[in-house]
Amino acid sequence: MIVRIATLADLNVCLTLDRASVTDHVWQMKVDESESEVGVTFHVVRLPRTMRAEYPRGSDELIENWQQQAGFLVAEVDGEVRGYIDVQLQPWQGMGWVANLVVEPAYRRRGIAAALIRHAGQWARGQSLQGMVVEATTKNYPAICLYQKLGFRFCGFNDHYYTNQDIALFFVQMSRK
Repeated sequence: MIVRIATLADLNVCLTLDRASVTDHVWQMKVDESESEVGVTFHVVRLPRTMRAEYPRGSDELIENWQQQAGFLVAEVDGEVRGYIDVQLQPWQGMGWVANLVVEPAYRRRGIAAALIRHAGQWARGQSLQGMVVEATTKNYPAICLYQKLGFRFCGFNDHYYTNQDIALFFVQMSRK
């Protein structure tokens, strides 16, 4: 596998990849409110059957992000682009924000996403960033598990983040010195 900066031709391939996820678990949110306290908890729920969760972002945003020429990397396997990661600079936070991470379904669970995240982390350190933030919907349990396995820690959520009304979960990993 080769991980490298994306070209325009790569972007066109990235736009054709199936970005949906498949899961049999979700993070379910529970909110408890009183006059003096708000409590929010998430717990993992096994679904009665496997579900397909559509990707929460449109292709237009991916094109705009690529045009910024920031940290847009692709993973090549056997000479073909099989995945990509799109890291946006947030210099005022000292962070790289992973806006998109996609691996072609037939190539998932083979270490491609982990390699993309590692290379993006190296790129972020090269930009003098202190860490990276990744996001996932509560329905993208495979991504959540990957982020936790790679040492990312839950740091927040936004229940009005995506236009499709999915809840966004945020995870952070600070750079090791």
